[in-house]
Amino acid sequence: MSLSPADLAGCLLEVGAVRLQPLDPFTWASGLKSPIYCDNRQLLGFPEVRNQIIEALVGASAALRPTLIAGAATAGVPWAAMVADRMGLPMAYVRPTPKNHGMGRQVEGPMAKGHRVVLIEDLISTGMSSLKCAEALRAEGAEVPAVLALFSYGLPQGVAAFQAAEVGLAVLSSFEVLAAVAEAKGLLDAEGQAALQTWSADTVAWSRARGGA
Repeated sequence: MSLSPADLAGCLLEVGAVRLQPLDPFTWASGLKSPIYCDNRQLLGFPEVRNQIIEALVGASAALRPTLIAGAATAGVPWAAMVADRMGLPMAYVRPTPKNHGMGRQVEGPMAKGHRVVLIEDLISTGMSSLKCAEALRAEGAEVPAVLALFSYGLPQGVAAFQAAEVGLAVLSSFEVLAAVAEAKGLLDAEGQAALQTWSADTVAWSRARGGA
């Protein structure tokens, strides 16, 4: 059975990979306050769910006709490794910035030059780190038709960044779907749902109104 965006959103909520706290916001590493926190690494501990996600990633990757699968360090790496193994393709991983020691590499693994690469991420917020990884692959001479992610917050600045970089973005599930699933499951009341939508429309204003960056 294929994994729908709503199915994955439900899994994210059930295993605690996504937590919603509209009235007691999380603080992201950037200092932004947010009513949602996503840690998709939690999914690795659930074999049945993990297998469904890998199958969905393989299907989405195959449609892009890659010759190499890359994982964005660090959370995209295990998913990329499992997808590459299923597809019988070479695999690399990419850091947002080059190492500051050793060979100083940013792309680790086989040379990306001449390859058509699908870059796998676990989560898209502003998209900046993912796009740095895509840029590094292109700098090595690879074609990067798209970044493929498990989940995206769907932030306007992220959408704009991918469009500006001319990199496609494919996701298995999204904030919009998750918010609807959370409401259907009774995890959010009307006030909580409104808070999520207000945050999604302008994350910076929402954060500053609550003492964040």
